Formats: sequence, structure tokens, C-alpha cells
Amino acid sequence: MPSMQLNHLSLFLIALVVTIIMTPLARKIAWRLDAVDRPSSRRINKKTTPRMGGIAVFCGIVAAVALQLFGTQNLGWPMVFEPAPHFKSMNYGLVALGFAAVFVTGALDDVYQLKPWQKFLGQLLAAGIAVSGGLIIGTVVNPFNGGPLYLGWLAYPITVVYLVAYMNIFNLIDGLDGLATGIAGIAAFTMFVLSLLSGRMDAAALAISLVGAAVGFLFYNFHPASIFLGDSGSLLIGYTLGTITLLSVTRIAGLTTIIIPLVIAAVPIIDTFSAIVRRMRAHVSIGQADRGHIHHRLIDEGFDQRQAVLLIYGWTFLLCLGTFVMTQVNVVPRIIIFVLLLVFSALFTRRLHLFRPVLLHHKDPRTGDDELVCQDDPEFEEAEEEFEEKEAERHHHRL
Repeated sequence: MPSMQLNHLSLFLIALVVTIIMTPLARKIAWRLDAVDRPSSRRINKKTTPRMGGIAVFCGIVAAVALQLFGTQNLGWPMVFEPAPHFKSMNYGLVALGFAAVFVTGALDDVYQLKPWQKFLGQLLAAGIAVSGGLIIGTVVNPFNGGPLYLGWLAYPITVVYLVAYMNIFNLIDGLDGLATGIAGIAAFTMFVLSLLSGRMDAAALAISLVGAAVGFLFYNFHPASIFLGDSGSLLIGYTLGTITLLSVTRIAGLTTIIIPLVIAAVPIIDTFSAIVRRMRAHVSIGQADRGHIHHRLIDEGFDQRQAVLLIYGWTFLLCLGTFVMTQVNVVPRIIIFVLLLVFSALFTRRLHLFRPVLLHHKDPRTGDDELVCQDDPEFEEAEEEFEEKEAERHHHRL
């Protein structure tokens, strides 16, 4: 494994220190703007907590990138911001502008609670800016004949969807103190190592900067957290990690190369996918918040915040370790490792009942009105019986 060079260590440390210094300021700004999370039936926090931690993470990553540019020009550090051969052209300035755009979108949501379509529009804008700068998915290997599968113009919308998806999976998993931050740090360090192995120095520099910012923020964000990431932070780290995975891809991406970013981010991906299925099964809006996420299920199982977060860290670490080993072995053991990771995650998902609805429609016997009830409502058990009966009827008709 390539060793961490002086510039990588410097990027990690500057991101770490700047984030630590800036977090108290971010906390003051959040209190001043009333960008806070107050306790509610859906939230885990028991006290009002500021939520604009993205300010500190943003500053930490920007400081690291600025140091890299300074080091390249004045300290003899190697030039890292050079596009891979498969990028016809790469405008890193536009990628950075997309980085700023998603941060502003998240910050506005932290303060003004944007409507879903407004937040989504900001995410599309950020991803679109990055893609217009040349950050696109390259040629993919056709799994059926081994030849190249040229995406053509489809590479642009596919990459936009990919980046927006990465932003949202980290946004949705951010439900416990230090959860999204820690997952991002573990995933970013894994991408740092894999980027070094593939010779993608731009991805490695950005990845180690994100690791430093994540570790620095955890000083304040781990339970009991004095500040949350907020959308300014969760969307930002999702965009950054998505960008890193794209920068680290080689000219022609094989199946393993495509799978690796998905396995690394498997926990938030599973959480997001199960939320969509859960809400569709309950016939409620996909955007309807509920208490059925991984962290909610673990809390309901009796784990406290620290235990639940550490358990999910362990799950993420196992997946990331598996992806690293997959890149070092031949095809057959690679497939075996992937299947084992898939089976383990499936069993864990099943154990937590992630696909079971926690919001159900129920007809009020007194008024006849259809109402939406959650697990905490006294009527939920009755609604659950109605749901099970309807599911059994649907299953019978399908047979």
C-alpha cells in the first residue's frame, strides 16, 4: 500500500485543525440565525441543538485544497489537479463551484427550511455545474461480452443522478450524533487508499481532506453532540464523496470499479432504499419522514446512541475493508467476498425490519375518516392488523 506523503499528511492536518477551530463559530452562527433542531417525536435529540456544522466542514476542505495549490506553486509538491486520461477536459473550477452551490443550498435549507423541490433544484444545479466541468462517468465495460459500453450523451444525466443520489443518501442517514460524519470519514479514507493505488492523486487529495474535516467535526458531533451537520454538511459530504469516487475511476470502468463506490456507501444506500420501499408499501409519500431508519430501529432495539453509531461504524468498516480486499484478489475470490458482504448486509437489514412500514393508513371507526398513524399512536396496532390483512389478500390474488 502506498505510504501517506508529506502533502497528504499536511492536507489531513489543515482540514482537521481548521474544522476544529471553525466549529464553535459555526455553532454561534446557527444560534444567531435560529438554525436549530428542536426535540420532536421523530428526532432523537433531547435538547435544542444548532445544525449548521457544514460551515466548519466546508472551511476545512477549502483550507486543505488551498494548501495543496499553495504547496504545488511554492513548496515543490506534485501537481495533483490533473485530469485522468478518460476525462476529455476537466475544469476543476466548475467542480469547486458545484461544491459551493451545494453548500449554499444546504445552508439555506438549514436557515429557511426550503421546500423539497427547492432543495432538489439546488442539488441538480450543483451536480449540473460539476458535470458541465467535465466530471462524468467514463466508458463502462459491457458485462456480457467484455467490450466497452459507450454511454455517449447519457453519461451526463447519469452522472447528475449519481451525484444527487450521493448527496441524498448522506442527508437521510444523518439521524444520530456523529453518524453521517463518521460514515463519511471511513468511506473517504477507503477512497483515499484506493485512489493512491490507482494513481488518481486529485481524488486522493480531496479524500484525505474530507477525512480530516470529518475527524475534526467529530470532536463536537459525536454523542453528546453540541452541533449537527445540518443539510449544509450532509449534502456537502455526499457531493464531495460522490466527486471523489468519480475522480478515482480509470478510463474504462469494470464491474468491480462500478460496484466499489456502491459498497463503500452501502449503509446509507440501504437506508435510503428501504425508506422508499417502506413508504411505498404504506401508500404514503416517499418524501414523508418516518422513524423507520436504521438508527431508529437500533434505538428501538435497546441500543443507546453511542452503541448504535459504533455498530453502524463497524458495519461500514467491514464493507470498506471488503472493497479494499476485492481490489487485491482475482475474480473468483472477489465475487465470493462481494456475496458475503451482500448476505451479511441482507441479514442485518432483515433483523432490523427496515422494510416494514412505520406509518400506516387507518380508518377511524368513530368518524370513518382515513388517517395516518405512526408507531407511537395507540391506533397503530389496529392499523398494522389492517395492513397485514390487506397484504395477505394481495399475496393471495397474485397467486
